[in-house]
Amino acid sequence: MIETRLLHYFLAVAREQNITNAAKSLHITQPTLSRQMAMLEEQMGTQLFLRGSRPLTLTNEGFLLRRRAEEILELLEKTEKELAAQEEHIEGTISIGCGELASAKFLFEAIADFHQKYPRVAFDVYTANADQIKHRMDEGLTDIGLLLEPVEIERYEYIRMPVKERWAAIIPSGVPLAKRDYVTAGDLADIPVIMPSRQKVHDEVANWFGEYYENLKMTGVSNLGTNAALLVQAGIGYALVVEGALPFLERSEICTVPLYPELTATSVLAWKRGQPFSAVTVKFLEYFRCFLSMKTE
Repeated sequence: MIETRLLHYFLAVAREQNITNAAKSLHITQPTLSRQMAMLEEQMGTQLFLRGSRPLTLTNEGFLLRRRAEEILELLEKTEKELAAQEEHIEGTISIGCGELASAKFLFEAIADFHQKYPRVAFDVYTANADQIKHRMDEGLTDIGLLLEPVEIERYEYIRMPVKERWAAIIPSGVPLAKRDYVTAGDLADIPVIMPSRQKVHDEVANWFGEYYENLKMTGVSNLGTNAALLVQAGIGYALVVEGALPFLERSEICTVPLYPELTATSVLAWKRGQPFSAVTVKFLEYFRCFLSMKTE
């Protein structure tokens, strides 16, 4: 079994790309660190560094270990915080993965209310698409995820959010389409288009395009609406996004026009079924159910 101390040492070397500098940052001697890295390679049964390279370079196996070591230490730190929080009254950190969605407004209002009631509780918010958030939940790095459907949630408990996520096109403000109340698939058929990168969502938008999709001029994909907006602003094409991220866009250069026929989606607040959670996370989920019930009465 590899000691966490060795993983910390290994990450320091990978970060510094130099044994001497890494040893200084760890406050140990260079020969000691060199021996520790040799011991780690022996335990792993593989070479982790390319010998003689300047700066010190990881092998493919070294890159894999670096990624896993970061995940392991992050998970260990999270677990230690959760165990410490259980010994006190309601306090600790709740990690939440969240897409750029209109339903996030409900979630963040609940967070604000919960934090006001329990000021010792902190929130670690990670922004990504549903697939990336699910991966973090499966790895135990994220407690709760706000996910745009369609998404496979057979292994999760969830609360469906009472918000309709509407799809729209992000387009430059100065073009004729910007003055329209809506855009159709035909309007976008001959225009460079930036599609959502997540496959299930991509397929939903492709179905909306219908017969036009086969000859669509797709110039790229993006997993987040804010980055898609920057691509539009740079002149790469027009982007298809849900409107949740739109309040943050620079309206002087780009604008949004809803799709017609209307394309909508729902979202869920989900957590892994059977996953042991900290007391504060369980408390927040109970609180959120009541909060949402009051908001939707």
